[in-house]
Amino acid sequence: MPLYLFENPETKEVVEVLQGMNDEHTYHDDEGLEWKRLFCLPQLACEQINIDPWDNKAFVHKTGAMKGNYGDLLDYSADLSAQRAQKNGGVDPVQRKHFDNYEKRTGAKHIRDKKKTIENKNIKIDLS
Repeated sequence: MPLYLFENPETKEVVEVLQGMNDEHTYHDDEGLEWKRLFCLPQLACEQINIDPWDNKAFVHKTGAMKGNYGDLLDYSADLSAQRAQKNGGVDPVQRKHFDNYEKRTGAKHIRDKKKTIENKNIKIDLS
């Protein structure tokens, strides 16, 4: 049974009333005052399960069942990275560990870990 919203015309108080779809959608309070029905767009939250940004198993489980493309997966991963960075003073420790391991393995910095500006005495290039 769906919820319907009704507003008191005098006090502007809003109440939710559980009514059947085939019922007459009116509401009268204890004094017999008929309240005005409010019409609103239906609200639905799909796939809004917030997972712990530190739990890699939950990430794998959620993205395995996720519909979309590879870009959606990367966007979701970036969102979780931003959450971790926000809680850690602006640096994502998982990403930092990945960059450090990459540098040990290859001997070069990861492209996303390099400086964003190149400068010499003649020119300055900003790569951001």
